[in-house]
Amino acid sequence: MSFSFSRDHRLLNAAEFKQVFDTADIKVSHKHLLILAHRTTRETPRLGLVIAKKNIRHAVNRNRVKRMMRETFRLNQTSLEKLDIVVLARKGLDTLSNRQLQNLLEKQWLRIRQRSESRKPSPSRNAPGQVKAPASHG
Repeated sequence: MSFSFSRDHRLLNAAEFKQVFDTADIKVSHKHLLILAHRTTRETPRLGLVIAKKNIRHAVNRNRVKRMMRETFRLNQTSLEKLDIVVLARKGLDTLSNRQLQNLLEKQWLRIRQRSESRKPSPSRNAPGQVKAPASHG
C-alpha cells in the first residue's frame, strides 16, 4: 500500500461529508477534537477535515493542524482501512505543541482502530435477518 495522500484518500464533496455525519458508526471525542468514522466498502480509508476559523483563528495555526492531521493519517492509513473519517477541530487545539498534537492524534487513531475492530461483525454471528438453524439431536 502506498503511503501517499492522494485524491482517493480524501472526502471531496459535501455529500461525502454528510454521509459520515449522518451515519457515523464510530465516534471518538477529546476536548480538542471530535472524530467521526463510517464504514465503507472502499479498500482505502478517506479523511475529511473540518477546521473552523471560529475555533482556530489564525490561518497559520489552521494550516499547521491540518498538515499534522494529514501526516498522522497518512502514516496510520493501513490500519484504518474501509473507513471514511471526519476530524472536527475544537477550540484550543492550536495551543498544543507539534509533539502534543502528534501524540494526541496517534492516540485517537488507535482508539478509532480499536473501536472499528470491536464493532466488526464476527463470522460466527448470524447476519441480520438470518435465523439460526436448530441443533439436531440424534
